[in-house]
Amino acid sequence: MRICFPIERNDGLDSKLSDHFGSAPMFMVADTDSNELTVLSNSDQHHAHGACNPLQTLQGSGIEGIAVRNIGTGAVAHLNRAGLSVYKATAETVRENVEKLAASELPRYTTSESCSGHGHGGGCCH
Repeated sequence: MRICFPIERNDGLDSKLSDHFGSAPMFMVADTDSNELTVLSNSDQHHAHGACNPLQTLQGSGIEGIAVRNIGTGAVAHLNRAGLSVYKATAETVRENVEKLAASELPRYTTSESCSGHGHGGGCCH
């Protein structure tokens, strides 16, 4: 499986996940079958809230899913419509989350569990 993680800095599998999906400086794509890692710079990192389009950066990367710490309701719906599974990253690093995914221990995000806003009772920490 090819899964994408928003990261702050490229430290390989020890990269820490960004709290913001669309505003992450870069994305790491981990291929769990080949153990190959690819890092993509987020060209849409600076955008108005709700106006990000990370799929533009990820286009052609062959990802099947995304694992994020926090994500907005609209983004989950948009990613699901694009055929991508959205997983709730429960660990700090890419390595730990890949291991949890392999053990089927990463829950899937639903629109009812995602963030509904920033600083206005949206229910998330980002």
